[in-house]
Amino acid sequence: MTELSAAGVIFEREITPVLRNPIGLVFTIAQPLVFLLLFGPLLTDVPGTGGESAWQWFVPGIVVMTGLFGTAGAGWAIQAELVGGSLERILVTPVSRASILAGKTLKEVFSLVAQAVIIVAVALPLGFRLYPLNVLAGLALLAVFGIGLGSLAIALAIVLRRQQETFWAVYQFLLFPLVLLSGVLLPVEDAPGWLASASRINPITYLVEAERALFAGDFVHASVPAGVVAAAVTAAIGLVAGARAMRTASL
Repeated sequence: MTELSAAGVIFEREITPVLRNPIGLVFTIAQPLVFLLLFGPLLTDVPGTGGESAWQWFVPGIVVMTGLFGTAGAGWAIQAELVGGSLERILVTPVSRASILAGKTLKEVFSLVAQAVIIVAVALPLGFRLYPLNVLAGLALLAVFGIGLGSLAIALAIVLRRQQETFWAVYQFLLFPLVLLSGVLLPVEDAPGWLASASRINPITYLVEAERALFAGDFVHASVPAGVVAAAVTAAIGLVAGARAMRTASL
């Protein structure tokens, strides 16, 4: 069995329960939809959000936020398998650990993209203007970033072993400041100097800016290459960390 086919087997194993019960996928985006429906209309008069086109500014941010919190599912699943012992049974199969990591991460990316599509569909009647090719490019960029973040969540879950409550506490402690500093909900351009400076060293900031440019129909905006680099670097770091953690999963 090749690495690619092995990853496909793991992906099929992971995604089958989701496809059999898709309603669970819908409920996982309840919180982003609440932000979209209740917070989005308040942004039309907020400077820096585009005024009447505030939906073009806000929807990409919500899509990124969904990806940031949704990829935690990869770590949660590993924690559940560690507690139940099913991960150890997978690890003794002839499938390589890199393939296991790839299959599990791809499942989270599939769920992430599906959730993003639902969010975009809900935003259309609200005034969001769809640029199909640009949105597809934005989703592809989000998928690359999701691979890295999902792998990092798996690495964190393995490091913390069977401590599920600790995993969630640490993950949220690390993620919430990054989300707020990225300007997902409110612009940070006019923030105090220290806050604006902190946002510029946050890789998620560059992803959010790239997504906003793409969702607004601008392929050649200067923020797009920076977002691509941020996503690619995150994916590379995540895959390396996840692969190393996976090698110690049964120790």
